Amino acid sequence: MDSRAVEDVWRQEAPHVLAALLRRHGDLGDCEDAAQEAAAAAATQWARDGLPDSPRGWLITVASRRLIDRARADHARAEREQAVALAQPAGTYVAAAADAASDDGDDTLRLLLLCCHPSLSRSSQVALTLHAVAGLSTAQIAAAYLVPERTMTQRLTRARSTLRSAGAVFGLPADADLPARIVAVLDVCHLMFAEGHTRSAGGTLVEETTAAEAIRLTRQLHAAIPDHDEVAGALALMLLTHARSASRMRDGDLVPLAEQDRTRWDQSMIAEGVGLLERVLPRGHVGRFQLQAAIAAVHAEAPTWASTDWRQITILYAMLDRVAPSPIVTLNRAVAVGTAFGPKEGLALADPLLDDPVMVRHHRTHAVRAHLLELIGDKLAALESYRRAAQLTASIPEQRYLNTRIRRLTDTA
Repeated sequence: MDSRAVEDVWRQEAPHVLAALLRRHGDLGDCEDAAQEAAAAAATQWARDGLPDSPRGWLITVASRRLIDRARADHARAEREQAVALAQPAGTYVAAAADAASDDGDDTLRLLLLCCHPSLSRSSQVALTLHAVAGLSTAQIAAAYLVPERTMTQRLTRARSTLRSAGAVFGLPADADLPARIVAVLDVCHLMFAEGHTRSAGGTLVEETTAAEAIRLTRQLHAAIPDHDEVAGALALMLLTHARSASRMRDGDLVPLAEQDRTRWDQSMIAEGVGLLERVLPRGHVGRFQLQAAIAAVHAEAPTWASTDWRQITILYAMLDRVAPSPIVTLNRAVAVGTAFGPKEGLALADPLLDDPVMVRHHRTHAVRAHLLELIGDKLAALESYRRAAQLTASIPEQRYLNTRIRRLTDTA
């Protein structure tokens, strides 16, 4: 069994394994560590012996034994050892799997709600959940938050410690706590989708499995609370954005939106996303996911780049800037304004971001400025910005695209 197949099984089973461990043991940090140790053991043993009859049961059993061994090594945790040992009956891996599946619900959604515990700040809720449930690496989460990896490592460590001190238990929160946790879960699903749709690092642009899982979880959340407008908006945003996936690469190279073959866009996804928006937008309050989905819908429904209603997009970005202001919104708004009203107007929005210590380290800041400077005709400044963007990004497809722009601009300089 090759390593990719093991990784696929682990990605599918990890939430169920972690849920089963939490029901028995309760401490998220310890359970995460034990689950990872079981995954490492699986990578070695399954490659040699093949896939067991019940991969989930195998992983739960091995992880549970790791917890027992750890408890035995620490006499101060003798009571926890006994509780874990009693909860682990002798028997087959199938019995362990049956225990994990004893609840008909999806463990992944329950884990999302657990990790978004009210004792944590919103950013820590989301970061911890992306790591524990979505399986994103610390580096990927740091990239999503535009912070150094070391900073994110410290944040995750503090979050686990806070959960341990709060005595967080695995289970659904009280009704009064649910709205705040749902908002955090939406952030998790959106950031998970964003990392899958455009990877922050590595040799590929898209991680299809991660993006699809984010859509699946958001679908489940929408099915559970169909009247939640922002859940519907988040699902619409993912569908409308992911509909373009097939056209985003050509022969291994990134294809910008203006050059994509729109006949390859998934029309069924677009229709579903637009349908969701048409149902929720007239209801009243419009949140950030609905506004982002509306922007994606304008792109999706335009037959060509030239026919895109950029003025409408600038209006939607202005609304988004009022509802959920952020430097990333400002940067995206600069692109829209620059396209609709001219590159100088776009630069007027983008240039102040160079004074932001976070955004000045973000490759997209420099890539957007380079594009706008190129449109103005300032080739030397555009080249400088393209070079800086290429230095900052860890995505190889984006590096190749930026370096191609540099070569083309150099040839015409």
